[in-house]
Amino acid sequence: MKNGVLKLGFAPTRRVLTTPKAFNKDEARRIKDCIEAEIRTYPMLELVTLDTINDEGLLFDVADAEKAAALFLREQVDAVFIPHCNFGSEEAVAKLARAVGKPVLIWGPRDAAPDANGDRLTDTQCGMFATTKVLQQFGVKFTYITNCALSDPKFREGFDTFLRAASVVKAMRHLRIGQIGTRPEIFWSVKVNERDRVPAPFLLGIIRPRIYLPSTVGENDRPLVIAHEKAHSDLVQAEAASLKTRFPKSGYSDDAWARLANLKLTLRAWAEEKQVSAIAAQCWRPMDTVAGVAPCFVFSELTGEGLPVICESDIHGAVSSVIAAAASRYQSATFLADLTIRHPTNDNAELLWHCGVFPHVLAKQEAANVALHFNRRNPAVGSWELKHGEITIVRFDGLGGAYSCLFGEGRGIDGPKTFGTYLWAEVANWPLWERKIMEGPYIHHCAGVYGHLAPAIWEACKYLPALKADPATPTAEQIQTYLL
Repeated sequence: MKNGVLKLGFAPTRRVLTTPKAFNKDEARRIKDCIEAEIRTYPMLELVTLDTINDEGLLFDVADAEKAAALFLREQVDAVFIPHCNFGSEEAVAKLARAVGKPVLIWGPRDAAPDANGDRLTDTQCGMFATTKVLQQFGVKFTYITNCALSDPKFREGFDTFLRAASVVKAMRHLRIGQIGTRPEIFWSVKVNERDRVPAPFLLGIIRPRIYLPSTVGENDRPLVIAHEKAHSDLVQAEAASLKTRFPKSGYSDDAWARLANLKLTLRAWAEEKQVSAIAAQCWRPMDTVAGVAPCFVFSELTGEGLPVICESDIHGAVSSVIAAAASRYQSATFLADLTIRHPTNDNAELLWHCGVFPHVLAKQEAANVALHFNRRNPAVGSWELKHGEITIVRFDGLGGAYSCLFGEGRGIDGPKTFGTYLWAEVANWPLWERKIMEGPYIHHCAGVYGHLAPAIWEACKYLPALKADPATPTAEQIQTYLL
């Protein structure tokens, strides 16, 4: 399951000089304290400092790099932030970063003008140039924020983007997908190579559920589900009552609400026990026969609570949702959509739709309804349009053991009403998106999440060498310009 807290190794650096004015250690410590005070204001962030390494809390001695690395590894930091409080020690920085092996952020506050004697007191920008060259010599990937004042909005934008990127990297390195059932027989597009599951860098930890929702679900398994419902009757009834209260217009029987509640609790309990990042589940028959309900609404509920449950056993769709959720730092629920039809009057807009799995927490209207499945005519599917706003669209996919991530941004707009759960989304250049999907290793399923997150995903791919970044709109050039 997700853990939104990031543990950040904080390793401010300075250079030692004999001159009493330039690169003064007291001034470096003052700068360090200002930076630390600023980043401690960020939510879901835990700092690991160098205060136990030396009395300054600064990295300046090459001999301290090994101690700092040991500390960060022992504390299991997710990323390392190395602000330059003056020129810095490029050798110590590079040795620390290489030893830790996590995303690295380089930045230094903009230097003041030389004093009356011409002395430059910090030279942080010059130090950043030196440090990043040595990082490249050591084969260390890094992110940097342009040399700016701590109060400059560019610092907060850059730092926030880095935290989001580090969150994605953490999620991918701890990826664990739970699979329930096989893909629908006719859905070849969601196939994954069984052979790739063990050695592949991302699909490690694919597991299958316990007995009450077996991986090979069939009609004979229905009694097992009933037995689970009886064994947890109090919990099931409480959850059923909650669902009935939240959706009073649905008109379902108490038995139908109980079956929906049982399925929801079963999946949640199993996911917590196995500590999965997301679930890819067969949602057609025999799932509805075994559970006694169409599972779409249940998938919607769990996804809204932070556990993406992806229909049609789309494992790569589950990975896409993990990336999207992590990029938002778990501040927005995700949704898994079909890319279906073009907008009738807007050539750059597309209908993002699925039969009823989008989370209700993202619904445009508060009084949304839970309906019968449009095809099988049994409960339950969500029936609501998603709220408008800025969204990021993500598709992780692969072919022949090679993986790439298509991503880009758009916004929700008005469009014709339809059934199920849906959002009309406008992007800057839909024909470009269409070509990437048609010619790349992608399918019609994509994960959506609210927010301006393309730069974070771009940076995250830098630290995942087996994953190719494939931005649509904004383009790679536009993202790089934004990051300046």
